[in-house]
Amino acid sequence: MTRFLQKTNINSRFAEARYTGLSDYYARYIEGVQLLDACLWKKFVKVFIDHSDKDDDGWRSEYFGKMMRGGCMTYTYTKNEELYKVLKNTVENLLSTQDEYGRFSGYDLAHEFRGWDIWGRKYVLVGLEYFYEICRDDILKEKILSAMCRHADYMADKIGDGKIRITETSAWWGGVNSCSILEPIVQLYQLTGKSRYKAFAEYIISTGGCKDGNLIECLSEGKMPYEFPEVKAYETMSFFEGLLAYYEITGDEKYLDIVVKFADAVNESDITVIGCAGCTGEIFDNAAIKQTEYADTIMQETCVTVTWMRLNARLWENTFDAKYMCRIEKSALNALYGSINTRELPMYSFEKKALTPALPFDSYSPLYNNVRGRKIGGFKEFPEGGNYGCCACIGAAGTALYPLYAFVLRGNTLYANFYLSGEAETKLESGQKLKIICDNDYPASGKANLTVKLEKPEKFAVMLRAGGADIDMSGEYENGYYKIEKVWQDGEKITLDFRTELKEIHKNGKTAFTFGVFTLARDEGKESGDITEEFTPVREGVNLVYKIIDPQEGEQIRILLTCKDKEILLTDYASCGKNWAAPRNRITVWMNENQ
Repeated sequence: MTRFLQKTNINSRFAEARYTGLSDYYARYIEGVQLLDACLWKKFVKVFIDHSDKDDDGWRSEYFGKMMRGGCMTYTYTKNEELYKVLKNTVENLLSTQDEYGRFSGYDLAHEFRGWDIWGRKYVLVGLEYFYEICRDDILKEKILSAMCRHADYMADKIGDGKIRITETSAWWGGVNSCSILEPIVQLYQLTGKSRYKAFAEYIISTGGCKDGNLIECLSEGKMPYEFPEVKAYETMSFFEGLLAYYEITGDEKYLDIVVKFADAVNESDITVIGCAGCTGEIFDNAAIKQTEYADTIMQETCVTVTWMRLNARLWENTFDAKYMCRIEKSALNALYGSINTRELPMYSFEKKALTPALPFDSYSPLYNNVRGRKIGGFKEFPEGGNYGCCACIGAAGTALYPLYAFVLRGNTLYANFYLSGEAETKLESGQKLKIICDNDYPASGKANLTVKLEKPEKFAVMLRAGGADIDMSGEYENGYYKIEKVWQDGEKITLDFRTELKEIHKNGKTAFTFGVFTLARDEGKESGDITEEFTPVREGVNLVYKIIDPQEGEQIRILLTCKDKEILLTDYASCGKNWAAPRNRITVWMNENQ
């Protein structure tokens, strides 16, 4: 998968890779339990035949496109031909549901432009655009493009100045959900060059994304995201991703600056220690401060995690600043991987007041003395039976994104973002194959070992996301990367040592612990004591006293923290609370240290 960058006129390419660790396992696990399920895809497509959302202003129409995006990204990584066939058949089935007006909608004509209708139509465009990028059938690509144009033309005919205002097409969140269609509209302009799509995008931008206030102007006024007139985290980030897409087609730096400022503000005020946002439901709420509180409600939505990862990935594609990859890694290895339902346990539905069959992703992630599996985000039932949810659909984009961005070639520069064990192969500008072999257990060990494989010596640059690591090769820092530009020889090795240590974060009278990129937690299921009890760590000078012991199944890191009169077990957050059916299933990141 390649995204063409208008600003640089340089293609960025994901390396062809096969990794051997957790990232590979999760991408393939989700592929197997979810993306290859042809029956599930048929249910998603049937929504557009039955207009299943019309009676409850529902959002079932998002499921197809949201999961199709994840499916296409996963195929880009795994190259599984069986998955490609399932995705292709699903797209062909969807195309057959387009009505005489060009619509793909979960709502019939009598109920359109309300609820989550535009949101669902947005995801139809998203799903089709992602499949268009991997499609190998030129005739099918023509059909997809034609269908997308008819679908978008209908909306552009009905919505705009002097027509229906896009911010009035939903009673939810000031219409931010509807305005997030900006991104796939811009992408459609990139595919077709049709000026009406650019004009439609500019109309959406002119609304400020919200009928209750201009979100773009809010940033100019110095407001933080939790101070916006509408604060739904997922949808707001999606709108700003659309602004970034608009920058890509215009080169107007003010839009890049706006999105950079927005993402930095979110990171400062709302991103928690596990790399997600929203400790009061699914909204921006100054979670950077609120995260230590007990919350007897849903929090840290998986849709927010993946959308945050995607926004940072796109910002990286336009800036090549290492900080965006740091954010992605934090979110992937903590919030996202913690949400994967590896035990395939039933999920609790607030709507049904009962357990329902397992979904591949949990929707919410606790931070203080609470449990997983508490509620299905975006829960909707299908008329023919069964149910699904929004977070379950979006997760595959996250499990694919992390390994895809491990090694990316831009021009003749290789960016090493995530040091995943295995092999990654790409082609330099000369056409010579470059292979990188990673033989390490990073990030658990804090050390990464890379071997360069070439048929003949060649000059190119390697950008290492090093974060202050010790590196056994001379270079210089640039944009957060350690740059080594030289004539490389076959078999040369690079070793990075991140000097990983157990560290403390103190906030609001509580303490959290990190080990490298991992946020750590206590888990009732792994120990017999009270995980909320106060404790006093033992220190030698300023350093904590602890020992690393062998991780158990599903864990990345396992640490015994020495305290007065006891030892505290700390393990990586993503491994904690996975058995939410057990009697003792509470976990906590924020702990009651006796400071």
